[in-house]
Amino acid sequence: MLRTQVIDFQGNKIFYMDFTNLKSVNEIVNVMNEAKSYIFKQPPSSVLALTNIEGMHFNNQVKDVFSEFVKQNKPYIKNSAVVGVDGLKQILYNGIMKLTGRDVKAFSTMSVAKSWLISGKKN
Repeated sequence: MLRTQVIDFQGNKIFYMDFTNLKSVNEIVNVMNEAKSYIFKQPPSSVLALTNIEGMHFNNQVKDVFSEFVKQNKPYIKNSAVVGVDGLKQILYNGIMKLTGRDVKAFSTMSVAKSWLISGKKN
């Protein structure tokens, strides 16, 4: 089952990456590779990205692969939002943002995140 897809939200294309409930680094990296195959083919600063990490296992190894992924896709991203940052993930998430120089806005629900992404507001 593909965990990435382009979704239409109020006439706007949002690239959705679903990491929900993934427990192994290999599963997480597979989704990242799937995402890269789409993102890296897009024009610079054009992708509205939505990432869901609800229930995903997070440790230092996952932090490292996410940091690299976020750095690599930066040139292609117009705006980015994430859902599922809670508890201890918040600490690792903050670290990733500092390491990568990115400011991916965190939201509590998918619908709020999608609305924000298409609003044109920048991170």
